[in-house]
Order: sequence, then C-alpha cells, then structure tokens
Amino acid sequence: MKQSVLHTIRASMDGFSKGQKRIADYILNNYDKAAFMTAARLGQTVQVSESTVVRFAAELGYSGYPAMQKALQEIIRGKLTSVQRIQVSQDQITGDDILAAVMQRDMDSIHTAIEQIDRGEFQRTVELLLNAQHIYILGVRSSSFLAGYLNFYFHLLFKNVIYVQNTAAGEIYEQMIHIGPGDVMVGISFPRYSNMGIHAIQLAHDRGADVVAITDSQMSPLYPLATTALLVRCEALAYVDSLAAPLSLMNALILAVGRRKRDEVAHVFSEMEQVWSKYSIFGKAEDE
Repeated sequence: MKQSVLHTIRASMDGFSKGQKRIADYILNNYDKAAFMTAARLGQTVQVSESTVVRFAAELGYSGYPAMQKALQEIIRGKLTSVQRIQVSQDQITGDDILAAVMQRDMDSIHTAIEQIDRGEFQRTVELLLNAQHIYILGVRSSSFLAGYLNFYFHLLFKNVIYVQNTAAGEIYEQMIHIGPGDVMVGISFPRYSNMGIHAIQLAHDRGADVVAITDSQMSPLYPLATTALLVRCEALAYVDSLAAPLSLMNALILAVGRRKRDEVAHVFSEMEQVWSKYSIFGKAEDE
C-alpha cells in the first residue's frame, strides 16, 4: 500500500529547508486542520509564502498542492465528528449564495467521478451482478438511501434481490443467514463508516460471497473485502453527506445492467404499464 503523506513527511524531514520544516511540523501536529486549508492559508498560518507551500508538496512527490491536500483528506475523512465537519465547511463553502456553492461542489464531485472511476472495474461489477445467484444490497445510515434506491430498480431487473434492512445488527445477520458462494453482496459505505455495515459485509466475505464495494477510497474498510470496488467520493458538507456522485454512479450501474437484460426489462415494464393502467396508479393527463 502506498505510504501515507504523514509517513512521507516524517521520512523526508532531514532534507527540508527551514520554511519547509515549519510546514511539516504544522501538518504532522494539525493534519486534520491542514487537510482543508488552501495553500495560501497554510502559508499564512506557518508564516511562509504560498509558493513555498506549493514547492513543499512537489518535494513530497505530489503533482501539486491539491494532490497533497487530497492525500491528507483521505486520512481523516472517516474520523471527523459532526462538529468538526461543520467547522471545516465554514472554510469550504463561502459567500452568500449557498445554493450555487453546494450545487457547484456536487457538479465537481460528479466530474471527478467521471474521470476516476475504473471502467474495467465497473464492467466486472456488471458481470458479477448478471451472474449472481442472489444479490444482497446493504447500506447503513445515510448510505441506506442509496441502498434503497438501488433496490427499487434492481427488483424490477432481477428476481433474486434481497434488500438487507438495517434496523438492528442482529436482524441484519438473520437476513444474511443463507448468503454464500455464488451470491453477491453490494455493500455501500462512506465516511463515517458504520461498524454495523462493515461487520455485515465482513460476514458476506467470510461466507464466500463476492463483495461489490461502493465506497470512497482504497482506505475504506470495505476495500480489502471487495471482489470489485467502485470508488466515488461522497463529499461532506458540514453535517450533510452529498450523495450526488454516488447516486449518479447508481444510475449508471442500473442502466448498464438493464442494457444487458434489454428484452427482459422491456417485458417487465410492459407488464408494469398494464398494472399501472388497470389500477389507475398514476393520474391521467388533463387532455386525456
């Protein structure tokens, strides 16, 4: 596994200039704060120039300051309390137009996902799902909304879907009692990672099921358990988890599977339209 940025800083300390050592000392002692500082603000805090901070990141082997900042954020993403997230958000979301600020961050996270999601891993996930004996879907806390969304559409595409409800830990295990080889567990978890969800996915892994991990990074506790991993950021906006990029990934996964099951999907929705019409599920347009 790639060394953490903190390990790299400690190992490089002897070769730093005086100004770089001030930056290094601050990051090592305050990496939870430094992770969300701009290069200019970090420089002001330790009394060096912004350009010195940028060169410091390059000295560590990063393509620029944003890359080093991202590495720091990966370390602490799963550890921030709600209070700390609120404090961080004050630096990240500025100005009076909060609507534009939040939507812009969502757009940025989706754009990042487009560039970073491994297409080969995505296709391997589709194959796993199409060949699964049973598909289990689990998400805990805010991830439960993503799991419910995926479950809604997968129930229309497959006959073998089990939505693992997470009302209590014991009940989760009871719903998974038959999971085993040939089955696929779709586990969805983002920081702060829930132990309940991690333990359930560990159970699926230990019982021989394939695990599709939908999570944020290789540092996620789900990653070592995964047969395939779809990595997408779930940005923290104060005490709110931005689900824009993960939800967009869900849509892509649903449509990719649906394309492979085209004839079956057409038949299912043809039957559903008849049911909806017969029982007046949807209101008629005014001109009908």
